[in-house]
Amino acid sequence: MEERLQKLLSHWGIASRRRAEELIRQGRVSLNGSTAELGAKAHPGRDRILVDGRVVNPEQEPQRLYILLNKPAGVVSTCRDTHGRPTVLSLLPPQLTQGQGLHPIGRLDADSTGALLLTNDGSLTYALTHPRYHVAKTYQVWVQGSPSEVLLQQWREGVILDQRKTLPAHVQVKNRDDQRRTQLEVVLTEGRNRQIRRIAKQLGHPVETLHRTKIGSVQLNSDQDNALPPGCHRCLTKSEINALQSWQTQLTLKSVGVRSKLKEHSG
Repeated sequence: MEERLQKLLSHWGIASRRRAEELIRQGRVSLNGSTAELGAKAHPGRDRILVDGRVVNPEQEPQRLYILLNKPAGVVSTCRDTHGRPTVLSLLPPQLTQGQGLHPIGRLDADSTGALLLTNDGSLTYALTHPRYHVAKTYQVWVQGSPSEVLLQQWREGVILDQRKTLPAHVQVKNRDDQRRTQLEVVLTEGRNRQIRRIAKQLGHPVETLHRTKIGSVQLNSDQDNALPPGCHRCLTKSEINALQSWQTQLTLKSVGVRSKLKEHSG
């Protein structure tokens, strides 16, 4: 059965689907001897696919990896960086990063810290990063000053960023350091670029520190006796993987149902 190239590369753990699309656009993928174009389809058992001149063989599909990293500040959430900055992959041992197709799911900006998932499961990456799927992410945020309840309610209900209103958010005061700064717990179900920092600045209370503690059901430090130090990683537990995959399946079925209804309506 033919599939789009980016979907095949993602399924085989070569790259996330979005990264696979970038590779195709950059001319680094060939199909049966010709440079592949975005949108091209291939049959895994019949067609010859190369990435950077290397044959992609589905029989050599790597073992699925699911890793939680406590990202420290100053590290970028990419596989490589043209400015020579340390990347999240540089924090992992070579046996996890060489030839495994491991990549971060989403991003934390360089100044932010905390929970970051990495995997070579392209389907899961797609589900966790697609704007259609609203994955809850929890952050502990210190902001300057003492935001009023009126401002916090504005944040909860949504504010205008890039001429588009943000989705409702959970925003709760956790601690106040006099009037100098305030700790907030923020739970988002969307991931626009530097969203928390931009909203906080727009409301007049810029972020001092931002630390992500939870992605979906995966918690960075669920057990304080076995807290994950900055720069360290661990493999997800079987129950954590099962929870993510179960959630992914539910979203896929929901998406299929919506498309079916739309098709019936259009027919």
